[in-house]
Amino acid sequence: MLPERVSVLVAGAGPAGMMAAIAAAEAGAGDVHVLETTAEPLHKVLISGGGRCNVTHACWDPRALVGHYPRGGQALRGAFSRFASGDAVAWFEAHGLELVEEPDGRLFPRANRSTAVIEVLRNAATAAGVQLHTGVGLRQALLLDAGGFDLELRRSAGQQQQQQQRLFAQRLVLATGSHPSGRQLAAQLGHRLVPPVPSLFTLSLAGDPLLQLAGLAVDPVAVELRLAAQECPPPPGASRAAGPLAERFRQQGPLLVTHWGLSGPAILRLTAFAARALHAASYRAELRVNWTGNLSHSDLEQYFGQARQQQARRQLANWRPWPELPKRLWWHLLQHCGIDLQCRWADLSKQQQQALISSLRDSRYTVTGRGPFGEEFVTAGGVPLGEVNIASMESRLCPGLHLVGELLDVDGITGGFNFQHCWSSGWLAGQAIAAARQQLV
Repeated sequence: MLPERVSVLVAGAGPAGMMAAIAAAEAGAGDVHVLETTAEPLHKVLISGGGRCNVTHACWDPRALVGHYPRGGQALRGAFSRFASGDAVAWFEAHGLELVEEPDGRLFPRANRSTAVIEVLRNAATAAGVQLHTGVGLRQALLLDAGGFDLELRRSAGQQQQQQQRLFAQRLVLATGSHPSGRQLAAQLGHRLVPPVPSLFTLSLAGDPLLQLAGLAVDPVAVELRLAAQECPPPPGASRAAGPLAERFRQQGPLLVTHWGLSGPAILRLTAFAARALHAASYRAELRVNWTGNLSHSDLEQYFGQARQQQARRQLANWRPWPELPKRLWWHLLQHCGIDLQCRWADLSKQQQQALISSLRDSRYTVTGRGPFGEEFVTAGGVPLGEVNIASMESRLCPGLHLVGELLDVDGITGGFNFQHCWSSGWLAGQAIAAARQQLV
């Protein structure tokens, strides 16, 4: 049962909301309540990282950390100077969860399961006196002239209606993630919204050109996304428009071939930085793939020359230019170039060699949309950071309101960076709420 008056109300029991509630309660705020519309708090934590939960990333310098956020990173430099990756690791270890770094810098719980993260957050909330209410959320919020908020609740279907459907909260935290209800509440309280678009998604390719390679992982791969040229506005004083401007985005890293197109960290990072441009282009673009990573044209000519000399009698199908080149990819490129798999290295013509090198360094595919399963995990958009005091995550427009997590116009690339923003923004809000409460005592 919710009381009619509470000191602190957090809307949303996701990672940012739970961190805000725990940080506020542990710092002495008292009377902290969390609302969650579903029956399963921290669901995104549960399903993240394939059920393992990539808690954060081993990027210890805030100046470097901000570079992993396509939107909002520079504004968060001050926030990360107070609570960044190292602080998150220390916080979780102090609460009984040891994190282990993987070779690529991602940090997972030693138990290797996301439920371990959920258990720590739930236990920390209980120990701090945070009260969690499931099956109930906010319908409306009104800032009162005297301070505080008049709140109208909404309950999930099937729950018994209680007589008391409104309550007063002195401080309100919106931690509703990408759910439309949170944006509506922020708008009710005076905030503008940057329209949300998907981020961190896979790409579908026209004609399924890589279908026979489904399941293949290649690392490293360099990818470049080219969007259709748009007419540039004329510079000041010009009588006509400048030439067409094409947008390009580049990334490098592991790539996974799927039965519908391409996925993997390189593609997810690429779509994160290109999220708004891709949306504006209706997810139509050209994707260029350098299957060699950083190898130059001269490097490849050297590899091919060595193979022609040292493996002259071997068939192309049985000897790749360098051993790390996946066999399935090599065969695919041979067939794509119209070269017989049984052709001997001694018989490979210069024209065929150049065709292979071109395919290895610059395979081109037509992007026709996002992956088919709606697997995007993050949205780009939300409340502009200019309307929030980053030091406290308090609204500059609505005193007593704090906004945290994915509701803000902040999104990071894959690898634990989005969770790190949740931990940082939630912790800062909780600390500020506790400090404000203590000033009233």
